[in-house]
Amino acid sequence: MQEFSFRSEILLPRKRDEIFRFFADAGNFEVLTPPWLKFRVLTPQPITMQPGTLIDYKLRVHGLPLAWRSEITRWDPPLSFVDEQRRGPYREWIHEHRFEEQGDATLCTDFVRYSVWGGALINWLIVRRDVEKIFAFRTEQLGKLFGTPVASPTN
Repeated sequence: MQEFSFRSEILLPRKRDEIFRFFADAGNFEVLTPPWLKFRVLTPQPITMQPGTLIDYKLRVHGLPLAWRSEITRWDPPLSFVDEQRRGPYREWIHEHRFEEQGDATLCTDFVRYSVWGGALINWLIVRRDVEKIFAFRTEQLGKLFGTPVASPTN
């Protein structure tokens, strides 16, 4: 199974505790996801985040309805957490969220490791661009919510 990775960083002009609380609230996931995915959290809220928490979503990828279940596999407030796909469109999806204080700001780093059905060709033709667009949207939304970011999605 071939693995790919994606990294995104954004420096937000807010304290780490505030930023972590925002990301820890599953109700905010919809705000950070592009509208064209029609993403909805199905798990009743509020959701208590901790290792073992399962969260169910529905979304549309290229018009196809999909179910997605993720599990919180690491929970280390306010430093980081990890969610892993348990059911969904990827062969594997592991998403680490890190929050680092930098003065009065917070560096938010997303590091995603994933694999796809169809391998490198499907990743190159479709998936990589989709992931880049999703994280570009996320960066834009975070900037609107918390103030002008000084970094954008990167590999």
